[in-house]
Amino acid sequence: MEFLKINGGYGEGGGQIVRSAIVLSCITKKPINIENIRKNRKKPGLKPQHLTAISILKKISNAKVIGEEIGSTELKFVPGEIEDLELVEDVGTAGSIPLILQVLIPVVSLSQKKLCLTIRGGTDVLWSPTIDFTKFVLKEAYSRMGINFELDIIKRGYYPKGNGEIKLQVFPSNAKSVAFSKRKTNKVKLFCTFSKISSDIIEKQIDKIKENLEKENFHVERKIINEKAMDSGSSLLVYSIDEDSIIGIDSLFDKKTQRFDLEIEKFLDSLGVDNNLADMLVVPASLAHGKTTFQVKEITKHLETNLFVTSKITGCKYGIGRLSNGFEVIIEGILDSSIK
Repeated sequence: MEFLKINGGYGEGGGQIVRSAIVLSCITKKPINIENIRKNRKKPGLKPQHLTAISILKKISNAKVIGEEIGSTELKFVPGEIEDLELVEDVGTAGSIPLILQVLIPVVSLSQKKLCLTIRGGTDVLWSPTIDFTKFVLKEAYSRMGINFELDIIKRGYYPKGNGEIKLQVFPSNAKSVAFSKRKTNKVKLFCTFSKISSDIIEKQIDKIKENLEKENFHVERKIINEKAMDSGSSLLVYSIDEDSIIGIDSLFDKKTQRFDLEIEKFLDSLGVDNNLADMLVVPASLAHGKTTFQVKEITKHLETNLFVTSKITGCKYGIGRLSNGFEVIIEGILDSSIK
């Protein structure tokens, strides 16, 4: 059997390569061999959340997998036929649910299948998008690309115990090309949830962020909800959506500094999409008919890596053009006749 070799140490050399590669392997039916997985990290190799994603994809696509263990720096993934499924999964502790959903949603939807999934783990944890980013920002972007899913948050799960729970439904779709150029709206939504933290502290922080946004001439709609969770924690999402842009930035409450580590400048400077969302558009754009374009403030290592891996597997073409205030990314999708 011939494997397409992927260097897991390319670019930023993180888990994004693994996620994108196995997604595209399932959709295109191409066996892949990922080497040097996370080799630039303090603890190289696969982590629990990677294994959970691989394990679920293995069930969905009837795949054969070699190297499916914690710390493994090489993985061989041979996809089979994808099926409609109803699953119940547990990441364990506070492993990131949103990172796993990034893998599952495009695979199932673009393979013209259905998935009903209940999964437990971390909904709002470090080094991962929050579950609210997935529900409000990614869902909007994917819906414009033809990918539809429903997400219900049953219970929040913060570090270290996690124990959050969500229910996901994914529906069959065909990917569509999109264009995101520049934000036109001055309307912003600010959504915050918290558990076992003083409401006064949270509200003070939110008021300060709201005030800073209003100084930049944004009209802010805020919502704060006290939700029960096993561990104390708080999650914040700031986002704006119009016909030409989808921009979100999220943050977790730092219990040591008693504030949100929110990089508000990145929200203010964003063009058509934010940096995190840009990464997530690459895979569906590579399989859509026509050209997808989006403008970003910067080309991150994550985005650069994702473009490289995706083009290697699908054969899509991409280009990056410099603008006066950022960059434009153009992805010409490959509508592969083998994808049914």
